[in-house]
Amino acid sequence: MRGWLLTSVSRTARLVPRRSDWAHARVGRDLSAGLMVGLIALPLALGFGVSSGMGAGAGLVTAIVAGAVAAVFGGSRVQVSGPTGAMTVVLVPIIAAYGPDGVLVVGLLAGVILVGLGYVGAGRFIRYVPVPVVEGFTVGIAVIIALQQLPAALGSEVHAEKVLVLAWLAVQGWATAPVWTPVAMAVTVVAGILTLSRIRPGLPGSLLAVVAATAANTWLDLGAATIGRIPSGIPSPSLPDVAFGDLDALLLPAVAVAALAALESLLSATVADAMSVGQRHDSDRELVGQGLANLAAPLFGGIPATAAIARTAVNVRSGATSRWAALTHAVFLLLVVLLAARWVSEIPLAALAGVLVATAVHMVRVSSLRALARSTRGDAAVLAVTAVATVLVDLVTAVLLGLVVAGFVALRQTAATARLDEIPLDAGDHTAEEQSLLDQQIVAFRIDGPLFFAAAHDFLLELAEVSNVRVVVLRMSRVTTIDATGAHVLADTINRLEGRGVTVLLSGVQPQHEQVLRELGVHDRLAHERHLFDDTPSAIAHARVHAARTAHDPLSGAAPPTPPAA
Repeated sequence: MRGWLLTSVSRTARLVPRRSDWAHARVGRDLSAGLMVGLIALPLALGFGVSSGMGAGAGLVTAIVAGAVAAVFGGSRVQVSGPTGAMTVVLVPIIAAYGPDGVLVVGLLAGVILVGLGYVGAGRFIRYVPVPVVEGFTVGIAVIIALQQLPAALGSEVHAEKVLVLAWLAVQGWATAPVWTPVAMAVTVVAGILTLSRIRPGLPGSLLAVVAATAANTWLDLGAATIGRIPSGIPSPSLPDVAFGDLDALLLPAVAVAALAALESLLSATVADAMSVGQRHDSDRELVGQGLANLAAPLFGGIPATAAIARTAVNVRSGATSRWAALTHAVFLLLVVLLAARWVSEIPLAALAGVLVATAVHMVRVSSLRALARSTRGDAAVLAVTAVATVLVDLVTAVLLGLVVAGFVALRQTAATARLDEIPLDAGDHTAEEQSLLDQQIVAFRIDGPLFFAAAHDFLLELAEVSNVRVVVLRMSRVTTIDATGAHVLADTINRLEGRGVTVLLSGVQPQHEQVLRELGVHDRLAHERHLFDDTPSAIAHARVHAARTAHDPLSGAAPPTPPAA
């Protein structure tokens, strides 16, 4: 009991903030980076809030509260958290089924799950997610974000749970009664952001495009729809009104939200490590930080949040060195809510739609996709399956399906490395020695690589067809792994050969493989028959003795020796 308590205290101490978190701060650079991220995060927070169905205010509150909490408690010094496009994709069907209070409860449950995952050390498992799964996931999210913006960009008032249905209804409604003003505004905003990102990447292109679109809409009275007015302050803390009977139904959506938050946050932290010098995040602490952020945001009317890869990248490129940058970004957005809510409420929906479409375009890295598509057919298949499943099914299912396909591809590639080769066994001039062995009807094979379910049948069953020999020596020293299926096929092969009067000797079985062979009786039977040897020369010496003895047996019926085919 005492040991368990000490372990719990030690683990908890490792996950809480400490003074060293702020040791690398350069206040001037962090404040500048935080303001730059805040300028970029403002239109994105508004857009993702509207896109989720909870409203622009919910998006801003999430960026403020979750951004500040994750900055203090998270596992990365330069990570920026808030509402993201991937999370809004998950939230839309939850809002349709359970309403706004259901989303807030899902956020609270997801926060508890994330804290638990961080406490038990689940952060290390992110390293097992293959790159094609991540890229396919990102492409699918980008497509969904772009399709979600079609109603606002086309000036259509349509609602649907499935994004493909939503996009089709929007296009169909616009074709019936075309309205060109929102289309022109959205296209102009997208073109402006993409152009500025190429010629002047240091400027906050999203903010400049939104300001220009809002000014045009106000001064020229273009008639584009605008978002609802944001309250002048942050709402008072309150618990969502959801019956306890609904918690069972909301648990599965909460698991999906927690899985997405964990995946996206840890991937973002990994990207931040690669972009900055000397930065190395703590995966478990990052999960705890995101969990606490998702526990805090719903209390203020916010939506579930996660780390934002794009905003984190901007933060690093702007020179951020510590958590002060992410805190500055949150304070800037708070000042916007308190002092500039009236102007924010004038932003046209079509302009926000253009911002999100441009964000979706930036999410897709064409060079990376081209490299993966050209690398192997397996990687291309994993990428395509994950992307298509993300659009057609849901994000968590898509990642799981991508992992399954990636695992199958990896098994095929691993199985392809397994080989069965006829080998020379003695030093010196192998030609005479090998011919001598063949004359005595002795043949030796070496098994290279894994002997498991995906690789065992092909060459071991082929080995069972070896004919015109008295003794087969199997060299096992280069077997990298063996499972129950491989051991079972090996036992079956030995039985079939010995059923035809062929003696099988094993040499060099590694200690870690003996247990599997023992469970199926292979190791003990061969050891009892003295057909198990530590090295190959000992096995060959015994094979010569055995072959010489059976050569004088008139009942052996041995045929003239011919070289066996591997």
